[in-house]
Amino acid sequence: MGKVAVGAAVVCAAAVCAAAALVVRHRMQSSGRWARAMAILREVEEKCGTPISKLRQVADAMTVEMHAGLASEGGSKLKMLISYVDNLPTGDEKGLFYALDLGGTNFRVLRVQLGGKDKSVVNQEFDEVSIPPHLMTGTSEELFDFIAKALEKFVATEGEGFHPASGRQRELGFTFSFPVRQLSISSGTLIKWTKGFNIEDAVGQDVVGELTKSMEKIGLDMRVAALVNDTIGTLAGGRYHNQDVAAAVILGTGTNAAYVERAHAIPKWHGLLPKSGEMVINMEWGNFRSSHLPLTEYDQALDVESLNPGEQIFEKIISGMYLGEIVRRVLSRLAEEADFFGDTVPPKLQIPFILRTPDMSAMHHDTSPDLRVVGGKLKDILEISSTSLKMRKMIVELCDIVATRGARLSAAGIFGILKKLGRDTVRDGEKQKSVIALDGGLYEHYTKFSTCMESTLKELLGGEIAESIVIEHSNDGSGIGAALLAASHSQYVGVEES
Repeated sequence: MGKVAVGAAVVCAAAVCAAAALVVRHRMQSSGRWARAMAILREVEEKCGTPISKLRQVADAMTVEMHAGLASEGGSKLKMLISYVDNLPTGDEKGLFYALDLGGTNFRVLRVQLGGKDKSVVNQEFDEVSIPPHLMTGTSEELFDFIAKALEKFVATEGEGFHPASGRQRELGFTFSFPVRQLSISSGTLIKWTKGFNIEDAVGQDVVGELTKSMEKIGLDMRVAALVNDTIGTLAGGRYHNQDVAAAVILGTGTNAAYVERAHAIPKWHGLLPKSGEMVINMEWGNFRSSHLPLTEYDQALDVESLNPGEQIFEKIISGMYLGEIVRRVLSRLAEEADFFGDTVPPKLQIPFILRTPDMSAMHHDTSPDLRVVGGKLKDILEISSTSLKMRKMIVELCDIVATRGARLSAAGIFGILKKLGRDTVRDGEKQKSVIALDGGLYEHYTKFSTCMESTLKELLGGEIAESIVIEHSNDGSGIGAALLAASHSQYVGVEES
């Protein structure tokens, strides 16, 4: 009996030892996986680093590229396009003006009644129209006929509070957010379509001419007074309310900047200098690139696999289209190399752009003790159901690293514009107030991004100057801005209303 008991004890002891060994091995594996995951995260953090010295280098590079782009066509990755907008709104504009904002699968038509200095915008109305998918790949005539008919319908609903001046043509500002070679304030040829449009016979055509033909066909007596893009519209909208506005930046799905340049500082401008002495420049800053930009292997892979490799590098690391995708790519590597989500890589995690920036923002802003928003997003979007608090915290940290880099680089870009304008220092003891008008969903809705961007700009400027630089949210600047530009470039400027 004694032998049996001893044998049983030995077997039990062996089983306990084996179980303990399994636990130890599992813990070692687990700690090994965690160590690998942490190593990957720390490497991302290091590569995305934006110390103030690097941001100053980026800002200096932006200023250099701005000079180069103004000196000659094709002289820089920054196109520095001459917009032909040489009269920004002053706030004195009066009358009824229309705007058409075409930049995606919907377009908006808008009208404003302007009341002059003391009354500003007396009344405004807008309507949003969806473009049927077949018109996005049809013919130029079909698309512009559809837009003209929508405009005609909108004009027909002009009611109380809107007063067209008798004997005058209605005037329209046209925000056209596709690449255009601007020929004058009210004409420009389409370079190429983006955002799912592909109407071949419109490429190389004057888009204002196409719209005008369609309006004439149905007897709509309306003149396009200004052709602008959304960034210039935002600049105009900002300037109308505040004469200290010097630049506008869009931080949304994409990104761009425009600013007011001294006309004599544009060597590639060969026409007569405008009376105002100023010219608005559309920078197309999304295409900025520099060896000082902190790029990672994830950014390089994203760029190579994109529709426009080698282009829009700045946009690909700071804008809403791409931030969530960068986070997805890092999570994918954590899953592959550190078994972060278990032994298999979640299939959904391998789908490009499945993790959108608004989802990333929701995770980043999660303040619940158990980070349940993070857990919910992983479950709903990526079908990852079991995650520990430790893992969730790591994901929030990853969101913070990617968003912080984007926000700080955006600030460096703005600082570069201020340097170009000489507004980064106090001159002769005089503080000149400069306002930057900002718009776009990323800036408006991703609070940690916008807060970080603003504090970084203050850090770059330094205490004394930071007090004289203001960032203002110019909500829907692009729509109303186009109507305001129609007013400031009206054929009736200087003619008193009868």
